Amino acid sequence: MPCAQAGGDPGRLRGGSGLGRVMPKRVSATRPRQARESVTSVQLELSEEDLRALFGRAAARAVPRSAFPMYSVEYSEYAFAGGAAVSCARGAWILTVLIGLAPGLAGAAQVVNVLYAGSLVNLMERGVGPAFDRASGDRFRGYAGGSELLAQQIKGRLRQADVFISAAPAVNAQLMGPVNGDWEAWFVTFAQSPLVIGYDPHSRFAAAFKTRPWYRVVQSRGIRLGRTDPKLDPKGALTIKLMQRAQAWYRIPGLEQRVLGSPENPAQVLPEEVLVGRLQSGELDAGFFYSTETSEARIPAVRLPAAITPKAVYTVAVVRGAPHPKGADAFVAFLLGPQGRRLMSEHGLTMRPPALTGSAASVPSEIRSAIGQ
Repeated sequence: MPCAQAGGDPGRLRGGSGLGRVMPKRVSATRPRQARESVTSVQLELSEEDLRALFGRAAARAVPRSAFPMYSVEYSEYAFAGGAAVSCARGAWILTVLIGLAPGLAGAAQVVNVLYAGSLVNLMERGVGPAFDRASGDRFRGYAGGSELLAQQIKGRLRQADVFISAAPAVNAQLMGPVNGDWEAWFVTFAQSPLVIGYDPHSRFAAAFKTRPWYRVVQSRGIRLGRTDPKLDPKGALTIKLMQRAQAWYRIPGLEQRVLGSPENPAQVLPEEVLVGRLQSGELDAGFFYSTETSEARIPAVRLPAAITPKAVYTVAVVRGAPHPKGADAFVAFLLGPQGRRLMSEHGLTMRPPALTGSAASVPSEIRSAIGQ
């Protein structure tokens, strides 16, 4: 039911400063075609859910329940400050944000959208992200997932990213060149983490991991193993590589098949971002992780012989068409700079000298400075 027929204008509802910090992602905004620094307001079409999120119970009491159409465009290109008023116009509820700053205007804070490998959740959400916010005045917004899956989403335009952090240079290569859409012109490798076997200290197999060869324990009847999808995540592909190497190293024919089953075995394969939690909750006895994950989560782990252990190699790049290019450049420079490298070391990553792949001429100056180029 249009708002004009649903009880009228709810009146002016005052919001605090920094509305962009709580603005729901579904809010749509249209930047004025002739935006200038004198822009003082931005209008957004809202649903009831958004009014509740922005103004709490006051809005819920003031606004009729059936009055709100939905909308589709994300608000993320806007940074807001000041008060707000809700009104009925053109058959929809409209939020007018006062003293609005459109993207690219002087002083506008930027929300930097970072798609990153799921093995880095704690590092990004508890370490680098908050530190970047404090240092820059911009705002980190992260999304974790398997690197292959995230790259597919970038190519398919399913997720809009400013920065992409993967766990394998081969994934970045899939985003480079005209055939791949030129989503990246360059990337920088900066850290690594070896594959390990993490286990639940309360599992009935925990003692065996401490006393018996790991390749015997993972063949035990009834053991619940977890790993990621080799098609969507480099860690899943490295797990298969590990078992193939172990099969040859220990001269145990059929070891890979007995331990893993099929590559996409549904009894084992889980999304990267939930694997640690499943082990910690007792749903798994053991799993294949990067050492940074087990170190972060204080999960006991079995380190494997160097000769057969594959490693994640982490990369970072600014994505073509990044909606917030200045914020993206600042984030990458921060990540690769002294404070970012210190945080990564504290979170269990092994740092590598930054190495650039791709077009050096396309790398922004502050990032070149951070990597010594």
